[in-house]
Amino acid sequence: MNIIGPDALVFGVDDIDACATYLTAYGLNPASVDAKGGRFEALDGTAIVIRRRGDPSLPPPLESGSMMRLIVYGVADRATVQAVGDELARDRQVQRLADGGIEAVDDHGFPLRFQVTNRRPLDLPGERINAPGAPAQRGVNHIGVWQDMPAKPRTLSHVVCFVPDIAAAEQFYVNRLGFKVTDRLGNAGPFLRPAGTQDHHTLFFIQTPPHMKGCEHFAFHMGGPTELMLAGTRFLKAGYQSFWGPGRHKFGSNWFWYFNSPLGCHVEYDADMDLHDDEWTPREAPMSPEASQAFLFEHREKWAPGGPPPPGAGKPGH
Repeated sequence: MNIIGPDALVFGVDDIDACATYLTAYGLNPASVDAKGGRFEALDGTAIVIRRRGDPSLPPPLESGSMMRLIVYGVADRATVQAVGDELARDRQVQRLADGGIEAVDDHGFPLRFQVTNRRPLDLPGERINAPGAPAQRGVNHIGVWQDMPAKPRTLSHVVCFVPDIAAAEQFYVNRLGFKVTDRLGNAGPFLRPAGTQDHHTLFFIQTPPHMKGCEHFAFHMGGPTELMLAGTRFLKAGYQSFWGPGRHKFGSNWFWYFNSPLGCHVEYDADMDLHDDEWTPREAPMSPEASQAFLFEHREKWAPGGPPPPGAGKPGH
C-alpha cells in the first residue's frame, strides 16, 4: 500500500494558548488558529492540529488520557485510500468520510485517518559541507552559517507511541498496512517504514504498561544538522526545556534534539535520516544508551576564547 507517512497529528489539549505559543516558537506556521485551536504547519503543509480536550469533533480519548487523539496518514492516491479501507473493513468499523478519506482504529485503539496526502512539494537546498578530499559542495565565498539564517521544520518526520504489546502493534502495521521493519531495538520496538517513503522510519513503538498508552514524541525534519542546532538553540532561548540532546542516533543516523512540551509528549527536531528500500536487511540491538545514540552533547551557554575556560577543560574526556 502506497502510504507515505503522517500528514498530521491531532491533539486535544488543556491550554490552547500555551500549545499555540509553543508550536509557533518551535517553528511551525499558524494557520486558521482561534480560541478553539488550529493548525500549525511545516513548510510542506504537514502539521500539528490542536483542539480543546473536550472538543466533540475529536475521536474519543484513549483510556490513558493521552492528548494525541488522531494520526492522519497521507497516501499516494484514492486507490490506496480505498485499498486501506477495504483491508481494515474485514474486521473493524471503517468510516468513509465526505472528503474521500477514511477513519478506523488500529489494534491498540489509536484512531487513524487515511487521506490523499496534502503535502506541498518542496524545492529547497539541503545542508552542504566542504570536506578535504571531496569536491566542494559550498562554493567559494558562500558561508555556511549566519546568526539569523532560516531554520524551519520542513516536514512531519515520525511519531513514537507507547503500547502494551509491541508484537501486536508490529503485526498490524506490517501485515495489514504494508509497513516494513527497518531496524529493531530489543525491549523497545521496531522502526517502521511505510511503502510510500524511503525514510528509515515514520513510526516506532516503546513497550509500556497499558495505562501509559499514547504518544511519547513526534518529530519534524530540518534541512540539516546546522538548522537543527540553530532551531534548538533558539527554542531554548524562548524559554523551553531541553529533554534529550542534541546528539545523533545510531539506527536511522538522524541528528536529534528533544524538548518537553505542553502537549503531553516530547517534541523532537531531527535531521539527516537514513533512506532505505526493500533490499535493506534490518539490524537488531538490545536497548541501551550505546545503541540509542552515537554521541550526545550537553548544552551550555556560549563561550569564547579569552574568557574563563569551560568547566572540566583539560580533564580526561574534555
